Amino acid sequence: MANTVSVGEAAKMLGVSTDTVRRWDRAGRLQTTRDERNRRRVPVAEVERLRDAPRRHATGDTLSARNRFAGVVRSVEADGVMALVEIEAGPHLVTAAITRDSVEELGLAPGVKAVAMVKATSVMVQVGE
Repeated sequence: MANTVSVGEAAKMLGVSTDTVRRWDRAGRLQTTRDERNRRRVPVAEVERLRDAPRRHATGDTLSARNRFAGVVRSVEADGVMALVEIEAGPHLVTAAITRDSVEELGLAPGVKAVAMVKATSVMVQVGE
């Protein structure tokens, strides 16, 4: 089965959870096979097909995060290895705790356009939009 990978390997390659891969299989979005021990195997061609396809939700966003807050960085407070980034997005004020390295890598500073993406209990920050 050299042309297939496990569900876990497929999930890593696609940047999703193993539960997502299983849901996609049940929904027919992804074709899988079964090995001699009845474990799901994902053809590499299927992983490549999905990896190359843009991911979209009903909102048309290309990321899986459903709650996106586009706005402007209001403040950045860095202390040690962590930083608090405040983003003003319309009527919303979102504060994210991220690493100082991320602040520097993204060039976050007051006045910079940024997007806070809220997913579960985490806030992800993207520059611009």
